[in-house]
Amino acid sequence: MKLGFLASHGGSNMQAILDACASGQIAATPALLVCNNPGATAIERAQNAGMPSRVLNGKTHPEFAELDQAIFQALQQAGVELVILAGYMKKIGPAVLSGYRNRILNIHPALLPKFGGKGMYGMHVHRAVLEARESESGATVHLIDQVYDEGPILQQASVPVLADDTPETLQARVLEQEHKLYPDTIAKVVTGEIPLP
Repeated sequence: MKLGFLASHGGSNMQAILDACASGQIAATPALLVCNNPGATAIERAQNAGMPSRVLNGKTHPEFAELDQAIFQALQQAGVELVILAGYMKKIGPAVLSGYRNRILNIHPALLPKFGGKGMYGMHVHRAVLEARESESGATVHLIDQVYDEGPILQQASVPVLADDTPETLQARVLEQEHKLYPDTIAKVVTGEIPLP
């Protein structure tokens, strides 16, 4: 199976998946990174792994529909079968959504359905978890659809929220789980142990 990645910044989850492909934990080939940010570390990570990358954004394609189509075509040309969102901070357009229906995975830094939705990303999530005085948080791998963070949940991992946690310390513990959960989920999707609709 060929994997395509969409990333905007560091791509640490992408790195965990690239490593899992290299070690044989995931029986798949990383085929393409599409990145909206030409200065992203994710591009460097892709180069180091020998994976091609394309920068596609509002500068290369000012019209959203054009950009959506360009991303879809890039994924198609690379033979991508499963799309992995790895910290991609842009809206996914209808061409990609329909062309890869039930084949786009995302990881969210909380236990969905709690703390999901528009504006709930990165540190905002960890702050909201602490403000709600939750006893646990974690990470969720889910399929994406038209509504933010509402696609079917594939797997979750939880971490305890500690009394002295700050958003930063909670984020670090959740990220550690993300780096295990995301590759594990993808490996199970590839083998069919986790069936996609």
